[in-house]
Amino acid sequence: MRRGRSSKVRATALAEWLFEDGIGEARAALVEDGTITAAYLEPDGDAARPGDICNAKLVEILPNKRIGRLELDAGEEALLEPLAAGVTEGSSLLVEIVRSEITEPGRRKHARARPAAKGKREALAPPLRQRLEAGDIPVRAPASHGADELEAAGWSELLEQAATGSMPFPGGALRIALTPAMTVIDVDGVLPPAELACAGAKASGEAIRKFDIGGSTVIDLPSLSAKAERQAAVDAFDTALPKPFERTAVNGFGLLQVVRRRTRPSLLEYAQYESSATAARALLRRAERVAGSGDRTITAHPAILRQYADHPEWIAALERRIGAPIVMQPDPALGLWAGHISASHPA
Repeated sequence: MRRGRSSKVRATALAEWLFEDGIGEARAALVEDGTITAAYLEPDGDAARPGDICNAKLVEILPNKRIGRLELDAGEEALLEPLAAGVTEGSSLLVEIVRSEITEPGRRKHARARPAAKGKREALAPPLRQRLEAGDIPVRAPASHGADELEAAGWSELLEQAATGSMPFPGGALRIALTPAMTVIDVDGVLPPAELACAGAKASGEAIRKFDIGGSTVIDLPSLSAKAERQAAVDAFDTALPKPFERTAVNGFGLLQVVRRRTRPSLLEYAQYESSATAARALLRRAERVAGSGDRTITAHPAILRQYADHPEWIAALERRIGAPIVMQPDPALGLWAGHISASHPA
């Protein structure tokens, strides 16, 4: 499994990371008082991850920019910035990945790199579990055959919210939209404007943390004329999202802009832009936990089954873990996230 780097989160009482070394991906959720407050997905694969130190070849210096197009030793392309003076096309370089490749509709944004620091050598960054264990919050890996603690904390609900971009909160709901330039969060609800602004700002901070949203985010709160009301909304946001981040004040139109470091896709991007692969891996997680004996039948949309055909190692791993053969049953009428699993001899 390849490796990456993540940000630290604040420790609170009754908080722990639940980690799973899943089929096709590692996953982790920060559970505080029984609720998921932050989560990460890290799919398996050979794509460059943040923190990797890689050998690369400078293929092209982009016109009118001090940015270079790289070809990494593994064959993946990346963009290099800054480009040192005097470096020429064809040069071999040692670089550090600062942001992994990100899928967008119709295109892929190449990974971004910077020159590796002096004295660095080619190496992979630590994997997800090791990064979490380097923090202050305990990490635990529950057994797959026991109680499903991740599900009890709301894992499937988290993925559903990421796929739909909808997250309810008391008195309203967030509608989260992805764009090539930024993430946009619209706050809607039935509370009076000042109360809705505070509740929506708090929920927005929680969503940014929970879905690992990086880069630029604009939050559309109700318009507030009173400066004290706008400040209260900002204070509510600040209590919900741990540093580091930068933000503006709430302007008279109710807009608040937040910028966080972006190193990898958010859960929303995995669930919406890589939906078939993400849903297929989520279904395998459920398949590991189906009670009963004998063959397991996976009934799913054909796009999900194509993912399994493209990754036969996933099904082989599932069969090893549960000790039973897997049968595939396509059903075009099912949604991507609506697949289900049955055992030939139910418990």
